[in-house]
Amino acid sequence: MPYGLGRERDHAMDSSTQTYARPEAMGDVPGICELRLTRAIVQYRDVHEMDAPGGRIEDIGLALVVEGRYAASAEVIDLGSGRLKVLDLSTELVVLDWVYEPTLDHVASLITATAATRDEGSLQQYSFKLGIRILERVGFGPLTRPTFLRIGYRDICRDLDLHEGTSIRFVLGPGRLTRVHLDYDACALVFKTAFGEPDGPLEHALSEAFPSAEVCRFDPVWDTDSIEYRVRLPLPTTFREARTSLALMRRGLVSMMARFEPDRFRSVEHVLDAFGDRETLGGFRVKESLVEAVTLERSAAGSLVVH
Repeated sequence: MPYGLGRERDHAMDSSTQTYARPEAMGDVPGICELRLTRAIVQYRDVHEMDAPGGRIEDIGLALVVEGRYAASAEVIDLGSGRLKVLDLSTELVVLDWVYEPTLDHVASLITATAATRDEGSLQQYSFKLGIRILERVGFGPLTRPTFLRIGYRDICRDLDLHEGTSIRFVLGPGRLTRVHLDYDACALVFKTAFGEPDGPLEHALSEAFPSAEVCRFDPVWDTDSIEYRVRLPLPTTFREARTSLALMRRGLVSMMARFEPDRFRSVEHVLDAFGDRETLGGFRVKESLVEAVTLERSAAGSLVVH
């Protein structure tokens, strides 16, 4: 993908006649400055998807570019699902890391073997291990936070409402349905409804299920729109905080299922009691700071005390 292009000048600049002319951008750089995305580890979002947006529940939004000569149609492999995708990486691109040529060659051989045998197990297993190594090496930060949250939230979806997408459905009553997905960038649960008017029972349930979060209602702008609720949790700044936020999401969503769909909750509870909660992030070895933050609050006398 060309990141910068140093164009050769058609005519030599005459210093006597163009003394005050501004030089062209990179006009003093000979040849072409070009960097292909092949071997890059990139984050992708819905804006990059050239097919159906949203992806599958196996996807983690982190991919290895296997052919990135043209960013507008780069071939990548998602490091969660091990599936090949064609993405448009020409805008809003985050490159987290690069892999060595032998790693790319091994992935290419697995892709070839998968195409021949139709067995995606080896490719998916190796891809996810590669993704874990990359995330552990890069660590937790503003750039990797969406990927960590996506991995954690898909565990919640698998436990509570396993289907192709990364959302959870709740039947609130006859003809009343809501779906909730996670805005990974904002760390906010988004409840999409088909209501044109505020839903009192749902608002009450959200305030009780997520007492420490900010619950916002977005009224429809157009007649064709519907009410949307967002439950905003504080942006996690550490890996530990991210796991805590995901635990709060799980606890709140489970309580909502128990409130609105008790029969479904009992069946899910039985499975979770038998096999336990999924927590993929529990197996990650992410380096954390040994310094712990202590929350201070102001007392009635005005002095700061440890909370």
